[in-house]
Amino acid sequence: MKYIGLDLGTKTLGVALSDPLGLIAHSYTTIRHDDSLETLVLEVEKIMQEERVQEIVLGLPKNMNNTLGERAQRSFEFQKMLEEKLQVKVHLEDERLTTKEAEDLLIRNDTSRKKRKKVIDRLAATIILQSFLDKKGR
Repeated sequence: MKYIGLDLGTKTLGVALSDPLGLIAHSYTTIRHDDSLETLVLEVEKIMQEERVQEIVLGLPKNMNNTLGERAQRSFEFQKMLEEKLQVKVHLEDERLTTKEAEDLLIRNDTSRKKRKKVIDRLAATIILQSFLDKKGR
């Protein structure tokens, strides 16, 4: 089964895809947005159709103490919209520290600050998706 991984930010949506077997995640794209979830749903739908994706994995931003804040509520809202409009299962995956992990990886690989800014969201989406795939595979 092929999955799409999403990292919802305030200005961008990081996107990753799995291989057709649902084993390995890879970076796909970053979508800039104006805070309109409706527009993002249409963008995700287009990618899902083009790439023949069956299910979605959406990052759930939890606080370090495992509580849910304002950003998590936005993810729940996006999850509901995706499920209703696209008639697809949306899995929520804890995304704590994924952006930090992505940034650390890019720094270790000597990626310039300008380039990091362009790819960090899709790399975070890749980490979220791979985490889900690894748990599912156990």
